[in-house]
Amino acid sequence: MFWLAIIVAAVVVEASTNQLVSIWFVVGGIAALIANLCGAQLWLQWVLFVVVSALALLCTRPLVKRLTTFRKQDTNAGRCIGQIAVVTETVDNIASQGQAKVLGSVWTARSARGTVLPAGSKVVVRAIEGVKLIVEEIQPPAAS
Repeated sequence: MFWLAIIVAAVVVEASTNQLVSIWFVVGGIAALIANLCGAQLWLQWVLFVVVSALALLCTRPLVKRLTTFRKQDTNAGRCIGQIAVVTETVDNIASQGQAKVLGSVWTARSARGTVLPAGSKVVVRAIEGVKLIVEEIQPPAAS
């Protein structure tokens, strides 16, 4: 009965979580229960429980890692970073105003350096914070 209780408890814990946390103990508990039903001594049942649980963990670890590794999906907005934009409304951080158009969309814009960027100037998008583009004026090439 002890091993059956361990198996049921591990199944309940596994079912109540959304991650794999105790499924390996179910497998180990089944091995120990079978050993018990075959008349094995208690110490052998415990050894089987520990060894089979550990083996189940080691054998399924690569699969579990692959299933639980999440990849960050870039949004369409992420495409804007590094792109050239045109300021459509003067960007002034102090006045909390400014807009820029990038990839066909108009965004609220703020200056990365805090400088005022006049309408019509070309800027590069450095980051996105919420729904605002953080832009920086493109520096003209230095005269040689």
